[in-house]
Amino acid sequence: MKFAITSKGDSTSNTLMHKMKTYLQDFELVYDEDQPDIVVSVGGDGTLLYAFHRYRSRLDKTAFIGVHTGHLGFYADWVPEEIEKLVIAIAKTPYQIVEYPLLEVIIRYIDGGREARYLALNECTVKSVEGTLVMDVEIKGQLFETFRGDGLCISTPSGSTAYNKALGGAILHPSLPAIQLAEMASINNRVFRTIGSPLVLPDHHTCLLKPVNDVDYQITIDHLTLLHKDVKSIQCRVAKEKIRFARFRPFPFWKRVSDSFITDK
Repeated sequence: MKFAITSKGDSTSNTLMHKMKTYLQDFELVYDEDQPDIVVSVGGDGTLLYAFHRYRSRLDKTAFIGVHTGHLGFYADWVPEEIEKLVIAIAKTPYQIVEYPLLEVIIRYIDGGREARYLALNECTVKSVEGTLVMDVEIKGQLFETFRGDGLCISTPSGSTAYNKALGGAILHPSLPAIQLAEMASINNRVFRTIGSPLVLPDHHTCLLKPVNDVDYQITIDHLTLLHKDVKSIQCRVAKEKIRFARFRPFPFWKRVSDSFITDK
């Protein structure tokens, strides 16, 4: 089996990374940063997001494992004290594959000659560089509303506990093949109207955002911030690809939600 390890970069994470690398090589596993079967992320959810984007072209061949060295993460189910146990599990135990849905974002441009495609594990956000964001929102090819406000957030189920939750969105279990559209400070008065509620779209529904004004847009894909000019449309839907996690033990989603937001530890 081939493996790779990504680290948050702090001293604790780096020490664990080097220790795990040595232990796994002692078990005759091969360290391969280019074509790993398993990627171990040591740090937090941000570290795993980095690993996901680094290996996004190998999602059907690579499984991810998270080790958190800070606060409890939604993608990291191992702690530093369990490193030896994890190494033995990787080397000796068959693992279960758990798949989570991803968000596909396709940005098309006015010139019609090019488009940009992205995958997000958590979310995509869209904001106007200057002033209010004004977008026609189409669902399944039909105009749903004209949004006016600070911005829009389109999230995956696993990303629903992140920015989406801060915007008042629902928390979705990652077994659901869906995406969620949440508003950022929408304008609602006698002239302008939006639904004013998060929307959950199934995997056979496509959401298309069409600019009403000729402005530049700040678009984020997880932790990546991009500036886009001459945007014709932004298409969002559940991606065909999925992220694969290697599970050696149960990692209940609702327990993670409770531990992160409710349980006093």
